Amino acid sequence: MKCPSCEKGNLKNGLTREYMFGVFLGEFLAEVCVRCAESFTDEATTKKIEQAARKKGVWGLGADTKITKTGNSLAVRIPKKLADYLNLKPKDSVYIHPEADKLVIDTRI
Repeated sequence: MKCPSCEKGNLKNGLTREYMFGVFLGEFLAEVCVRCAESFTDEATTKKIEQAARKKGVWGLGADTKITKTGNSLAVRIPKKLADYLNLKPKDSVYIHPEADKLVIDTRI
């Protein structure tokens, strides 16, 4: 079967390494394109990936938030679920920097 992503390679049975928010979830059965390496999982495997993400506590950590103004600066609110996962507390120090077109808040300082 032709790859639906690149439309040039063929799909072969193989394994895909799945990550969510940088956390390794495991290796799962998938059809993998021999050309672009895009992977495709069936419904049962997708549920296993979701279960692994839930078990590792990363399922649902992504969230939209608003940038607000505080004094002459801007502030980003960190949702409670994400703060709890990262064990962030008021007055903790973090390192903030741009990375390409992203804003990175690094808690490992």
